[in-house]
Amino acid sequence: MSSYPLLNIFWTMLWFFLWILWFMLLFRVIADIFRDDHLNGWAKAGWTIFVCILPFLGIFVYLVARGRGMGERAQERAQRQEQAFRSYVQDAARDKPPSDRGPDRVGELERLAGLRKSGDLTEDEYQQAKSKLLAV
Repeated sequence: MSSYPLLNIFWTMLWFFLWILWFMLLFRVIADIFRDDHLNGWAKAGWTIFVCILPFLGIFVYLVARGRGMGERAQERAQRQEQAFRSYVQDAARDKPPSDRGPDRVGELERLAGLRKSGDLTEDEYQQAKSKLLAV
């Protein structure tokens, strides 16, 4: 350990993190190439070959030529996913059949029984609320 100076450790860590960053960028560009619906098959093949054969130059040229579109496509994809999630949640909440409301009724009946025990509801009020709840 004493033969490896502290500055060399920092340089090694820097190069390691740059190497990881490079691979993340490479995978992001390749994923963008294949996710882009506007590119035809030949264009996707060309960009992929260019990025794989000359990775540094290919990535930089891709970022210059199509970098702005990369962000826009990612934003559109995120908005579509969010909209699909929201519509799924709304459909799931709206399409809940009445038979699935059992636990809600049980909780409401327990609450009514608690109110009756504490004296906040009379027996007649409790019976009316219970019959109204069970009739729904």
